[in-house]
Amino acid sequence: MTLEEQAQRQHGIVTAHIAAENAHDWTAASAGFTQTGTAFRDMLLVATVFKGVGGVRAFYDTIGKALPDLHIEIKSQNDLPGCTVCEGVLTGTHLGEYMGIQPRANPIRIDITTYYFFDDKTEKLVAERIYFDQAGLLQQMQGRPRKKPKKKPSHRRRTGTLA
Repeated sequence: MTLEEQAQRQHGIVTAHIAAENAHDWTAASAGFTQTGTAFRDMLLVATVFKGVGGVRAFYDTIGKALPDLHIEIKSQNDLPGCTVCEGVLTGTHLGEYMGIQPRANPIRIDITTYYFFDDKTEKLVAERIYFDQAGLLQQMQGRPRKKPKKKPSHRRRTGTLA
């Protein structure tokens, strides 16, 4: 298989994976992972690893309850041999417990970057690593307003005369 064919295949696998996530078909989403013990899903910045296909399914169970209307919109996708990188936006409504935070039905919108790594032999996903602003997500879930940047001083000129 050429590198271009491999990248095209990966593109199709990741596209189907994200479509399964958006359909909340967690069985299909986890089926895209290699069924060997090497599969995992990383949520970096919170230092949480969901090991094996069982761990991947546990992640989907958690996120499916916390954000039952979860939707991922991909803004860009780059396919390289062995790795696909996606940037996008995750949206949903916080309707279930997540990391000890009780639901308040708050809307969620968070930018994400996800790295998908592939098994050379099975050509299935071996890992998914997600990067996002965890503090921002938790603030949205708790309903705390985000801090707005301070306004910069205006440098407008006054009209009139100089004395």
